[in-house]
Amino acid sequence: MGNIIARGLQAAVLGLALLGSAGAKAPNIVFILADDLDAAAAAQMPLVKSLITDRGTTFLHHYVSLSLCCPSRSSTLRGQFSHNTTIFKNDLPDGGFGAFYAKGLEASTAATWLTDAGYRTALIGKYMNGYPEDGPSSSYIPPGWTEWMSPIAGTPYKGFNYTMNHNGTPVSFGNAEADYLTDVISNAAADFIRRSVDQFPDKPFFLFLAPYAPHAPAIPAPRHEHMFKNLKAPRGPSFNEKDVSDKPSWVQAQPMLTSTQIEDMDKLYRKRRQSLLAVDEMLANVLNTLQAKGELDNTYIFFTSDNGFHQGQHRLDSGKMTAFEEDLLIPLSVRGPGVPVGQTINAITANVDYASTFAEIAGASAPAFIDGRSLLPFLKGQTPSSWRAALLLENKDGAAPALRDASSPLEPADPFEHRLGTRGDGPGIDGFLGLRINDGTTYLEYVTGERELYSNIHDAAQLRNGYALASPVSRQRLAAWLASLKNASGAALREAELQAPTR
Repeated sequence: MGNIIARGLQAAVLGLALLGSAGAKAPNIVFILADDLDAAAAAQMPLVKSLITDRGTTFLHHYVSLSLCCPSRSSTLRGQFSHNTTIFKNDLPDGGFGAFYAKGLEASTAATWLTDAGYRTALIGKYMNGYPEDGPSSSYIPPGWTEWMSPIAGTPYKGFNYTMNHNGTPVSFGNAEADYLTDVISNAAADFIRRSVDQFPDKPFFLFLAPYAPHAPAIPAPRHEHMFKNLKAPRGPSFNEKDVSDKPSWVQAQPMLTSTQIEDMDKLYRKRRQSLLAVDEMLANVLNTLQAKGELDNTYIFFTSDNGFHQGQHRLDSGKMTAFEEDLLIPLSVRGPGVPVGQTINAITANVDYASTFAEIAGASAPAFIDGRSLLPFLKGQTPSSWRAALLLENKDGAAPALRDASSPLEPADPFEHRLGTRGDGPGIDGFLGLRINDGTTYLEYVTGERELYSNIHDAAQLRNGYALASPVSRQRLAAWLASLKNASGAALREAELQAPTR
């Protein structure tokens, strides 16, 4: 085994050297973005582990700054925090595809930068929440994409009976086993790779692959629907937490979960795990196709998610949007040319870092508005001379999300969202700003004036809010650091991330 790893490292180093030679094709990029996949569930995917994690680099403290689909996808494509994209929600007026389109944000994304750098680009799967509603037409394709295949009607969240916009033409799929959405995405990805290599051998490609799994209702492929029959959601220390008196008022307002809710949670957990089996197989299909076309050694492959997901922690029904670790921490494993095998990264990284990374890999010109940092030094086995010490967290106050069921092509609500939507005492989660600091601290300021402070190293389950015990000096330091970040952008934001203000 040691000799195999050694040979693999030698081949990777040789591949990187070849890329630097005159006339060599730039590396391809395959970016796989699961939907609502938390880091703990991703760790249970055997093919992700064997094909990506064990053969590349894993980022152990990789976060989203806002745990919600559309804001996260906006940050992914633009490299900006939500206060700079102004996308905070999944629906108008503060988010969704309609806002992303109306604000003109599609004019400058990783897709347009890489297209300008000579890449063929493709998005296959989920785009922005609400697409194509509130856009110019159902055949609309955003700027920068050479090829496009994304659902526009039907019930894609159920995996069957949906219509795709395929390069401007509607293509409908039914309820046959071959119509299962993750498999259709998988086959379309393999086809794009084959055609790109065969028809455009001198052009690199960027493939953005976005399955809907394991988002609720998390319908598995028929071949997997009998797997994991007795599996239950993990019961960690914070599961259905008995005492939430130290938590903010919106958490205190949540009653303890009932046995029926817990039973439903277990069912969803099983279905989520079942639906991920097809994603695992999709990954293998993509890698097998790259290998068959001789492109595997010249392709960076990223596997990650748009946000995390909680199930039962702190009395909360299945969902996201909070600043608890389950919602913020997401998987990120990368393999590719020169990427160290078996390396783990402890630095705080985030979804705002993808766009910078793609641009640097491609040698593309990226705009100054980018807030994120390139991960490429880590992927070359290097330690950056400076890196963020704190990541900004944000969640805008406002009305509970629109409640939809899975019969809509738009995103259906999670059980947690339904629970918030039926509350009579307020808008749901109170808006907050916060910091996730590299010393393991989470600090939050709510619009209500409430504060939270957790030491995640000593209290990984976030059971004890330590703000009341913090010294005035510590409180002042944290508040000043957050204030320096919350309205910052670009180079100034990156500078402010490095350390707390000295005064």
